[in-house]
Amino acid sequence: MNDDDSVNMRTRHKRATREAISSAALRLAVEQGPEGLALVRVRDIADAAGVSPRTYNNYFSSREEAICAVESDRARRLGRALLARPADEPLPQAIAAAVTGHYGDAEPDRAGLRMIMSTPALEGEALKAFTTAEEPLAAAIAERAGTAKDDLFPQVMAAAIAGAVRVAARHWINSDDTVPFATVLKAALRPVLQAVPPSDG
Repeated sequence: MNDDDSVNMRTRHKRATREAISSAALRLAVEQGPEGLALVRVRDIADAAGVSPRTYNNYFSSREEAICAVESDRARRLGRALLARPADEPLPQAIAAAVTGHYGDAEPDRAGLRMIMSTPALEGEALKAFTTAEEPLAAAIAERAGTAKDDLFPQVMAAAIAGAVRVAARHWINSDDTVPFATVLKAALRPVLQAVPPSDG
């Protein structure tokens, strides 16, 4: 095994451990319900994830951060999803396909998303989770559009897209119908993407 393989293995192990802890934290939070959130202890989360409390503390500084990490980690990967789209795809279509594919291909856990977005104690961390996408997404939009990442256009567009995802999620968790999340997300993105230039560059 060369050094690169060793680094990649460690990176994958760290990502898997972080995901296991976050998934366990969210599952326990859903089981307790919003009023019982304080009953979710670090030791319980660590036990459910198969790690020690010390390992838990190496990854997360609070229970709220651990519970919301599933969404914040997903948000961080959105920029990469956009850059993975075909280079000749017009920017509006590339953004729509990247966002709906990233968030909508696998239907979100409605109970978990409702816990994250509807619990006052998680409000700040939940907002942070959804806005985490903005910086890497702005960089990806700038690269696709041929502009600097600190220009207003990619920055504002990234913030608008992150906001559309958050609004779509809130609408979806509060709806009693069976409309797929991807359908709600496409509708939420439509007014945002009307402001996107029709082609790259």
